[in-house]
Amino acid sequence: MNVSHEINLLVQEIKRLGSKNADGQTSVKFGVLFNDDRCANIFEALVGTLKAAKKKKVINFQGELLLQGVHDNVDIVLLQE
Repeated sequence: MNVSHEINLLVQEIKRLGSKNADGQTSVKFGVLFNDDRCANIFEALVGTLKAAKKKKVINFQGELLLQGVHDNVDIVLLQE
């Protein structure tokens, strides 16, 4: 799979699972994304896809790397709708 395709799938899943925040941007908690069965089937390396999407400024989240459990309440914000 190519990175652009994975990022597009990630955007679709964030829109499906997320909700609008105070700024009108779609956001979802990392734990919700990580624990979703559909996302688990789509993404072999969710954390890698998140990192690539952040580098391309499609999403934003605090920190460099998100770990399941520790960062479950970290918001992943969609910058490009």
